[in-house]
Amino acid sequence: MTSLPFTQVDAFADAPFTGNPAAVIPLDAWLDDAVLQSIAEENNLSETAFTVPTPEDPEADYALRWFTPTVEVKLCGHATLASGHVLINGDSIRFRTRQSGILTVTRDGNGYALSLPAWPMAPKALPDLAAGLGGQPIESHWRDGGYSLFLFPDAAAVRALTPNFAALKPLGDVMLIATAPGDDSDILSRVFVPGGGVDEDPVTGSAHSLLVPFWAERLGRTQISAYQASARGGRLGCTLAGDRVILTGQCRTVIEGRFFL
Repeated sequence: MTSLPFTQVDAFADAPFTGNPAAVIPLDAWLDDAVLQSIAEENNLSETAFTVPTPEDPEADYALRWFTPTVEVKLCGHATLASGHVLINGDSIRFRTRQSGILTVTRDGNGYALSLPAWPMAPKALPDLAAGLGGQPIESHWRDGGYSLFLFPDAAAVRALTPNFAALKPLGDVMLIATAPGDDSDILSRVFVPGGGVDEDPVTGSAHSLLVPFWAERLGRTQISAYQASARGGRLGCTLAGDRVILTGQCRTVIEGRFFL
C-alpha cells in the first residue's frame, strides 16, 4: 500500500469553513494521470493540487497541476495559494504550470500574494450560456479556452441567480463568471463550472485573472476589492500590475493526514 501526504486548506479564508477548500498532495514524481484524476474524484473538492519538486529548473521550485473531480484544469488560483501555504519555505515559492506559465506565491503580512496572468476578454454574444445562467445580463464576454463573463446591473441580480446546471453541463467545460458592482466591495462575482464538475465554485482565483482587467478598465484604477458571493464567500484584494494580476488572501489548514492508494 502506498501513502501520500495530504493537506486540506481553506484558501482566501480568514477563518476555517470559509473561502475555498483545496487538497494539496505533494509527490516525489508524477503518478499516472488516471490515478491523479481518481484521487481528485475521491476528494470531491473543487480542486486537488499535485506538486513535484523541480531542482533542475532555475525558474521554479515545483511543478504544479490541478484536477477537479472530473477534469484537469488550465489554471486554478485558490489551489495554488493553498499549495504555497503548505510548501513555502522562505519569502516566496514558484510553481511551473503546463498552460499558465510560472505562478508565484509570496508572503504578505498574515497571508499571501499570488501572481497570476492577466487575461483580457472580448465582447461576444453567448445566448446558450446566458440562457442556462439565467437572469438578465447586460453584457457577455468570451476568452478562448472556455471562459465566459456576464455583466449584471447590480449585486442583487448576481446573488439571485439560480443557473440551470442540467442545461449548462452539455455545453462543455466552460467557466461562467457572473459579475456586477459590489455592495460592500468594488466588485462582486459568482462562478459556475458545471461542465468541469463544479456547479458553483466558492472562491475562484482564476476567475479574477479575467475579472480584474475587465473591471480595472471600467473603474479606471488598478487596485480593486472583490467579494465572491458563494454560500461560503470569500474576499480578495486585487491589483492589476501590467500583464499580471496580484491577489491577496489568507489560508487556514483544516485537515492533515495520509492518502492511501
